[in-house]
Amino acid sequence: MPRKRAFSAPAGPAFDAPLSDLNITPLIDVMLVLLVMMILTLPTVLHKVPIDLPQGKAPPSETVTHPLVLARDGTVTLDGVGLSDAGMPARFKALDADPKALLVMRTDPEARYARFDAVLAEVKRAGITRLGFAGNEAMVE
Repeated sequence: MPRKRAFSAPAGPAFDAPLSDLNITPLIDVMLVLLVMMILTLPTVLHKVPIDLPQGKAPPSETVTHPLVLARDGTVTLDGVGLSDAGMPARFKALDADPKALLVMRTDPEARYARFDAVLAEVKRAGITRLGFAGNEAMVE
């Protein structure tokens, strides 16, 4: 007696013809991938960085520049006169009170960063907001 197969497709012209239906599974997969990519990239495209621009009156037309120089050995001079650590707060407060004063800081490239940070902290404690940095010409491209 011949053995029967567990599964056999019926023979005939209807089953030998190629499938004419479109397989949409890959199409759905591609559409889902595109949808996920769009969802992930839209927040970065629409992201805005808030910038707090100064509002108010224009700076004084005539400014008086006060050079603050930090030397390689850590000594500080303001307007060409040596400045001690104890005298910094009083001199910086006087500069902050003058509306035409502009403090321009020039630091030797070989100066210690800790010293630069300490001097800049004194400037900040005095409340000086009109501050510029000189000597960065080498950094400009």
